[in-house]
Amino acid sequence: MKQFFAVFLALALLLSAAGAEGSWGQINQSIARGEDWQRFVTEPADFQLGEATPLEGSEGLFIGDWGSYPSMDGSTVCVPLAMELARQWLDLPEEDLNGFVSFSTTPNAYDRLTAGAANPMVTIVSRGVMMDDTHPIDIVLGTGPNADERQAAKDAGLELVMVPVCYDAFVFLVNSANPVEGLSSEQIRQIYTGGLITWSEVGGEELPIRAYQRPHGSGSQTAMEEMVMQGLNLTAAEEIYISDGMADLIRQVGSYDNGRGALGYSYLYYVDALYRSGELRVLSVDGVSPTPENLRSGAYPYTVYYYAVYAKGNENAARFAQWLTSDQGQQCVAQAGYIPLR
Repeated sequence: MKQFFAVFLALALLLSAAGAEGSWGQINQSIARGEDWQRFVTEPADFQLGEATPLEGSEGLFIGDWGSYPSMDGSTVCVPLAMELARQWLDLPEEDLNGFVSFSTTPNAYDRLTAGAANPMVTIVSRGVMMDDTHPIDIVLGTGPNADERQAAKDAGLELVMVPVCYDAFVFLVNSANPVEGLSSEQIRQIYTGGLITWSEVGGEELPIRAYQRPHGSGSQTAMEEMVMQGLNLTAAEEIYISDGMADLIRQVGSYDNGRGALGYSYLYYVDALYRSGELRVLSVDGVSPTPENLRSGAYPYTVYYYAVYAKGNENAARFAQWLTSDQGQQCVAQAGYIPLR
């Protein structure tokens, strides 16, 4: 059994180093620390990992204890934020961050939080450490839970606490070859209920609108269903117009071959910082562009928060989430490239 576990640990370290699992498959941009990076956490005693325990019979391999640092999972769009938090509190080197921030994407993260399950593939490669995979995740960092996920938590006897930590914009995307520069909220709803089917109906070319969607449960699909559609059902999309991953949607809208008629949606931070493919244009909505000023003022209609979400009663998670809203925490949020609350 010990030999089997050692092999499993070595494999986990290898997979984490390759960055091949979960959210990392949806990212193609570097998230390295900038040259002007600053340390804002000056007294890092509050949230630290515990001592790692040598794995008996396996030289150089260890099981890591989470200590007072919260175990996290979450949305792809919050991977850089989690990396910045690990830099600030744990002083991890850059080469270890991919393995330590092993996010499984939004629906999987909420499933784990509700089930009291661990994030099982968190590693610190340079130290030969696999973090304790029996420790339930403490915090989901990302978009908010959808109705099904909220109900699942309630059924499990959990009350989810959602602490906003930064702003972003839920945005609509077209290929840069498409001359349309903006849509109204009503036009978007008509497109996704089948009422508008060609770009000429909204000031564009005589081309069919290829309206891409995401699977139910993904963070962007939750925003589309609950915030944009306002109770209207999205027209059932053909399978080729449902993008399993956010990267797939970006590639499809930005592609040279068929992207000219495509319409999709994502989060502005993801489009700007995490995945680039082809040429895209972010549309204005109701005549308003998703600038930081328009997000803070609420002028942009689809302003969203990213949250630190935890189960009520988890006091350590509550302390960490509240720190994220402090001046120091908000400095870290801003340094990671997000729009802080203030």
